[in-house]
Amino acid sequence: MNEEQKYIDFESYERVVEPHKRERASAWRTAIGLQDVDGLRVSEYLKETAVKHIEGDITIDEAKELIDSYYKSTDNRKSVENDRTEEADKVSARITEILAEKTFSFTPAQLTSIHRRLFDGIYKLAGRIRDYNITKSEWVLGGKTVYYASADTISDTLDYDMGQEREFKYEGVNVDDAIRHLTRFCANLWQIHPFCEGNTRTTAVFMIKYLRTLGFNVLNDVFAENSWYFRNALVRANFRDLPKGITETTIYLERFFRSMLLGEQHDLRNRIMHVDWGKVEGSAVQSAKSELQSAITSEELPLKCKKCTLEEAAVLRIVQKNPTATQKEIAAEIGKSERTVKTITVNLQEKGILQRVNGKRNGRWEITDE
Repeated sequence: MNEEQKYIDFESYERVVEPHKRERASAWRTAIGLQDVDGLRVSEYLKETAVKHIEGDITIDEAKELIDSYYKSTDNRKSVENDRTEEADKVSARITEILAEKTFSFTPAQLTSIHRRLFDGIYKLAGRIRDYNITKSEWVLGGKTVYYASADTISDTLDYDMGQEREFKYEGVNVDDAIRHLTRFCANLWQIHPFCEGNTRTTAVFMIKYLRTLGFNVLNDVFAENSWYFRNALVRANFRDLPKGITETTIYLERFFRSMLLGEQHDLRNRIMHVDWGKVEGSAVQSAKSELQSAITSEELPLKCKKCTLEEAAVLRIVQKNPTATQKEIAAEIGKSERTVKTITVNLQEKGILQRVNGKRNGRWEITDE
């Protein structure tokens, strides 16, 4: 990469024909963007290495080895912006590796494993549940802290929250209610804060993997470009100051999830979440609620789809972008069987939302609305 090249042109990779390049670029984009939750920046060497991997010149294992070797040199350590650039580089490569894997288990052990893999050799207690209580001064709270789970309840709370989520059935639940439920689970998981450091990045990776098991093709650019917003939204979902009229709210986190899962366009500015934004806190939350109800999307789903399930919305998003998509292609995108996709498309046709034009072989999908 030459001196004038200060960024990776991820948008160009979204248009390439080779799906593996798109997938690798998407993973790197998220991995690099997530470093912003702790104010970290990757090095130019990491960007060069990422491009080599995206282009298929090296494997992800070779990319990790190159980065490790790079930081064994004293001269290279001195050339980076600060001591935490090494952390940003190594964790970015590890996130990329995990996101590319097609394995996942919805368990506390999986969450712990992700933390260990991300921060091994970086944090002394990587992959270990914290055994002391913590507080953190938050900018979005004007210096106040969220009340995190007590150290002696972390394991039990993780088991309980994941158990409750595992029992929840998304079938037949409309989009609004499903996203509201997902954001509350995500906020609760983060509030437990099971590790000493690196909780937000671990939570983000865990949630992306989990959402994929639910059939979502997560829009990684939303995470990449708004990771600090994601963290602040988690803070606001777990903070209350009743004398000042401030209560826990997932409204801001819902904005993020709707942008990420449905492609809606929301105002994801951090300052709007600050507890001192505006003179009356309630007006800021009410404004957010109003925006969620009248969200502007690049390609609006039909009004009749307000009662669609998450799986139905995911299918509609795919056929919006590719009207000639086959059921096999749709199934691959959302991680479901062709039989399930057939059932979903039949249901959408019966609801009058989707129709097939010009037959099965050479036809296309059309989304209808009154």
